Amino acid sequence: MKDIINILLLGSGGRECAMAWKISQSPRLGNLYVAPGNAASYGTNVPLNPMDFEAVRQFVDTHDIDMIVVGPENPLVEGIADFFEEHPVKIIGPCREGARLEGSKEFAKEFMVRHHIPTARFMSVTEETREQGMHFLESLQPPYVLKADGLAAGKGVIIAPTLADAKDTLADMLDGMFGGASDTVVIEEFLTGIECSVFVVTDGEDYKILPVAKDYKRVGEKDCGPNTGGMGAVSPVPFADNEFMDRVTRQIVEPTLKGLKEEGINYKGFIFLGLMNVEGNPFVIEYNVRMGDPETEVVMPRLASDIVEIFEGIADSTLALKPVEEDPRAAVAVMLTSKGYPGTYEKGKEITGLDTPADVLRFHAGTRRDTLGRVLTDGGRVMALVALAPDIAEAAAMAKAEAAQVDFEGKYFRRDIATDLVD
Repeated sequence: MKDIINILLLGSGGRECAMAWKISQSPRLGNLYVAPGNAASYGTNVPLNPMDFEAVRQFVDTHDIDMIVVGPENPLVEGIADFFEEHPVKIIGPCREGARLEGSKEFAKEFMVRHHIPTARFMSVTEETREQGMHFLESLQPPYVLKADGLAAGKGVIIAPTLADAKDTLADMLDGMFGGASDTVVIEEFLTGIECSVFVVTDGEDYKILPVAKDYKRVGEKDCGPNTGGMGAVSPVPFADNEFMDRVTRQIVEPTLKGLKEEGINYKGFIFLGLMNVEGNPFVIEYNVRMGDPETEVVMPRLASDIVEIFEGIADSTLALKPVEEDPRAAVAVMLTSKGYPGTYEKGKEITGLDTPADVLRFHAGTRRDTLGRVLTDGGRVMALVALAPDIAEAAAMAKAEAAQVDFEGKYFRRDIATDLVD
């Protein structure tokens, strides 16, 4: 084990910014490179496309990289871990087969059924079974959940309020609404409850659970409007108490890891469990094979342990020896977004209010610097403002106050983040 290690972090969003911030605090870190990165400066940005595996390999070889941390899902689904299987670099992320838990909703649902993991009733539909899919919708109660089988940038889930809407949506999805990602559509029974996100790290044998979070997916306040990649997040989650988490561990985490081993999948990395708390019982809504966004922006500040040590535990199968400790404070993230998001939006708006010191973390998501060094918007989700405080109410107030100070043309943010969790 090297004392000092060089790390290449793949990605450019708020998740990667929060991870870079956490990695940069490790005494074990030598150089941190972020590919392609954004306007944040916790590491050195490099103009690499994470999907160009050969270019990534060349960079690894020429810059003495010891570890690759894969932020987004696409490189994992396309097999970056398999590409580096014979290379000495350590890679944090599962193999292509393991990444099917996120890459295919159909595979994930069938995996849950095989291993008796609680989840909603479902049916997978293709063009050939379109009519059966329509009949299955008729057997359900509204609202109706339809999911593109493949990756759709976090926007492939549609909740239809009426049967007519659901049938129209199914037809649109099968007709190419999400391109090839919706050649297969998973129809699910709607579960009523409260969502939360549980993050597991595993080395294939042992596992640790990171701080639990809850995100806010709808663009509008009071959870209205279309789904987004996430408008904010909170950690800890009050209802995720010891009793609930014991059920999560026994009914979901351990059967998932046991199932992966039984199917011969050597899984090393993150497993993100999107859960629904239905009257105290956890059900899996979805698996993801990386950290969530914007949940990472509240999980990393509450992780009191050295993330690089945890990464080494994952890569070297020594995770059982690595402590995972939590900061007792609450964290709340409020996401600033561009006007029009999650639909069409403009880029290139100058961001102001960043030159004053703040007790709030500013995790860049869709930003870039121009030739004059100004920070500009470069995405739909622009920046997560994250506050740590003794309780959720105080953290939320701090984050929202900062959201009012940081500014750019067309700025929008939800002012009700965390209010549902405050008495």
